Amino acid sequence: MFWHPNYNHNSLYFPVLAYKQSFFPPLLSLQTLCLDGNHLSSLPEELGDLSQLNSLGLSFNNFSHVPTVLEKLCAVDKLAMAGNRVESLELSTLARMIHLRNIDLRLNGLRCVKCETPEPVSHVTQLDLRDNCLDSLDLSTVCNLETLHCQRNQLGTLTLSGFSLPSTGCYYYPRPPCVALLNLLEYLPAWVCDCRKIEILDLQHNLLFELPSRLLNSLSLRKLLTGNNRLQRVPDLLDHIPLEALDLQHNKLSELPEGLFYKALNLKYLNVSANALESIPPSSQSEESLSTLQELYLTGNNLNENCGALLVGHQNLRILHIAYNQLLSFPASKLSKLELLEELNLSGNKLKTIPSTVSSCKRLHTLIAHSNQITVFPEILNLPEIKLVDLSCNELTEIQLPDSLPATLQELDLTGNSSLTLEHKTLNLFSHITTLKLDQKSAATPGDSLGSSTLWKHGYSEMRGQRNKLCVSVLAVDRFGDGGEGCYGIFDGDRNEEVPRLLQCTMGDVLCEELQHSCVDTVYMCNTFLTSHRKLGMAGQKLGASALLCYIHRETSEPGSGFSLTVANVGTCQAILCRDGRPVQLSKVFSLENSTEEMERVKVNKAIITEDNKVSGVTCCSRLLGCSYLSPWVLPKPWVCTEPLCAKDEFLILGNRALFERVSYQEAVYTVQAVRDPHAAAKKLCSLAQSYGCKDNIGAAVVSLRVSEDSCTCEPPVLNDELRGPTPAPVPVSVTPCPSDPGNISSSSGIGTEFSSETSASEVGSEAGSTASDEHPSSGPATRPERRCSLHPAPATHPGVFQRQPSSATFSSNQSDNGLDSDDEAPLEGVISNGSKLEVEVDIHCCAFQLRPGAPESPKELNLENRNGKMRRQNSVVVSATNGCLLAVCGRENGDLKKSPSTSSLFGKKLSNGSVVAPEDSHNIIEVALEAPKKKSGYFTAPAQQDPEDQLIVPPGLEQEVREQLKGQSLLVSGISTPPTPALQLYNT
Repeated sequence: MFWHPNYNHNSLYFPVLAYKQSFFPPLLSLQTLCLDGNHLSSLPEELGDLSQLNSLGLSFNNFSHVPTVLEKLCAVDKLAMAGNRVESLELSTLARMIHLRNIDLRLNGLRCVKCETPEPVSHVTQLDLRDNCLDSLDLSTVCNLETLHCQRNQLGTLTLSGFSLPSTGCYYYPRPPCVALLNLLEYLPAWVCDCRKIEILDLQHNLLFELPSRLLNSLSLRKLLTGNNRLQRVPDLLDHIPLEALDLQHNKLSELPEGLFYKALNLKYLNVSANALESIPPSSQSEESLSTLQELYLTGNNLNENCGALLVGHQNLRILHIAYNQLLSFPASKLSKLELLEELNLSGNKLKTIPSTVSSCKRLHTLIAHSNQITVFPEILNLPEIKLVDLSCNELTEIQLPDSLPATLQELDLTGNSSLTLEHKTLNLFSHITTLKLDQKSAATPGDSLGSSTLWKHGYSEMRGQRNKLCVSVLAVDRFGDGGEGCYGIFDGDRNEEVPRLLQCTMGDVLCEELQHSCVDTVYMCNTFLTSHRKLGMAGQKLGASALLCYIHRETSEPGSGFSLTVANVGTCQAILCRDGRPVQLSKVFSLENSTEEMERVKVNKAIITEDNKVSGVTCCSRLLGCSYLSPWVLPKPWVCTEPLCAKDEFLILGNRALFERVSYQEAVYTVQAVRDPHAAAKKLCSLAQSYGCKDNIGAAVVSLRVSEDSCTCEPPVLNDELRGPTPAPVPVSVTPCPSDPGNISSSSGIGTEFSSETSASEVGSEAGSTASDEHPSSGPATRPERRCSLHPAPATHPGVFQRQPSSATFSSNQSDNGLDSDDEAPLEGVISNGSKLEVEVDIHCCAFQLRPGAPESPKELNLENRNGKMRRQNSVVVSATNGCLLAVCGRENGDLKKSPSTSSLFGKKLSNGSVVAPEDSHNIIEVALEAPKKKSGYFTAPAQQDPEDQLIVPPGLEQEVREQLKGQSLLVSGISTPPTPALQLYNT
């Protein structure tokens, strides 16, 4: 019988215990002994009697040197001592342990590797020295080394005997944004070219000006990565080299070797994005081509339409990215010959049309052609395998569709086409598409009617990449709180889509609630993250997500004060502020590779960090929302930073890990500056990341800022008589929303829809997006209301108006925007001009409430205000402080609510931040998200909806009483007083 004891995380201290030799004889047959994650600093000599022991785990203990007892353990072939305190390694010690083949000394704080004797270390074949403090490394005596990892050190010199080395990672790999320390190599050591067995060489992020000709002509090298250097030319090649993958992105190349494609016949992957190429070499010297190239990335060069003829020879091409070049057209006859093409990216050129011969590419499943000048919808909907079509930010005016669409079509993006109008019949043809993105027709908001300007506007993009599901969600609210604030966020679930969607639906509401309790940035942001962490419920036990939340607000409560930006984040989502053309990092990367403090904290708590630098092999992040089972190693406490905004601040960029791994901070700033339009800029950032080699989900949001006094649009009040001139015309007076009213937040910004109590539900459906106004008779000369901007808001003189302002809508055939299946929702009357359904439900998802002030009917009603000011009860109607939607009960008393099974458990419940919700205020608070949304793809433009049994329904017998109570609330309630309505339903969303 063989023993395999595991003593992980047991706080063992061998030196303290008095071991006798008689302790080990019963274990003489022991083969595996795991002691990882304890407090060991030495091993007893008696351990050497275990002659059959072949696996010994000593990682994440307190060893300061390699235990000498290992010399006796002849069957152990791997030294696993990652995460200890070995600062100096003697190669002579390893020379005596001739049985060791694999040595793992990651995360030790190793400062030097000494080679005092010329005695060779011939038995070691694999050496892992990542994440240490080495500034020089001499391994010339390790003569049979096959694999070496020394990333994330501070190496200035490296000496190797590389005859047996098939692969190496000898660079400090500073994945952006962590560019603090580079290996700054200007030339390659001679030993690299002498490696006879090297197959993979990664030289990214150095200062190389040229590559040795011997390197490219190596008979063993199959993969060469030289991106992010300063290469100006690539040496000529010999015939029939075995090179299969070549990455030359982010260099200064103006041309490629003439015989690249017909000399490197095994080349299947080539990435030359972000260079200065004006042409590409031919695929062959004759008409017959033997090219096996399958993936070609040419994004960000100076190529024109002439390069299309040179692509014909690559008939095995599956992926072609030629975005952001100077293409005016694409030769139709050439495109038809790329029959095996599966993914085509033509974004950011000057194309006015896509050739009809694209229909010859029968295997094409992805077409991305945003940010062009395309006016005619391409003939791609007849392709049998088409899945994704992105034609956003073009000049489309109409779409001609076939009689039937392919069942494979999953996503269609038509946003940013301002002249595009879709008929109801067209939308019905798109009914089976999982994700349909369209611009909702804008309408003038009350603030817009008075000329007020928003000081910030946003655009965002989410790309699935080569993943089957989208695990990134973006929260964007241009009018948050009182309308003079903004709230933006991005959430990345890595491999899960449930947690990001839950955070997208709830986190803005939680922030609104926490702002009622505290005005200290660290307090309300930390409480927002901790409360959101708790609200994940069961979904957050095993799943987690990186989260970043940005809150734009005034520095003080005075209307004329400046603005500040408060950012909080956990995980790897990042926020960058462009100030005077330079990037300012506002967030902190909470990953083990990029944060020394977090690495030490996790090590002190004795977590097991696997070889891929993940906590217990699960996540590389040390702080997340969710993943509760990994506590205390993974925590939900955020990093909080507040930055005052000034006139030099141009825009804000939010992105997930996949974006900033491929696009540096400075390149992201240059990209947005060149585009300016936030939506198109976000699209470009994601497309660049894909062309630079990202295969994962990518999310980006761009928020343009205008907070200087130059943006002021205030005007003094003017008499209407002065405006009318010789031709008198009535000027209707619209009501401005109260700046201090927290009822103007919406799920996204840019488009407003007003509801009036004098408009029926059917009228709202047919006239969606129109601005309703009330005309009040007045005596004397009428004056036009004073136009105020967001820098200098007008004082509160009247109640706000219920608004909902989605900037874009995503329609789904089998799921609605609020997360429920369409089968669970009652059909709603009313269709917008583009055929989209209009939501007339009532949103009570929010956690902070305020009753809209109206005309009190009796002095008794004036005494019903809540003491802490969070809610004012009036006419039994409660208004959300988050998005201005109606919340309340219209006829149901608190006693009925307490009896409701869906609300009784929330009365008097204590929140995670210590505050206690008053019984009368808590009936709409969502405490725990027991289930993740069922929606499998697409975007949310509304919070998650409760179950149908939680709907608050006014019985027909009480309709008249409710109508009388709501009489006079014309600015607040829309579409209630219509006789055909059988019952008034207020849905929880």
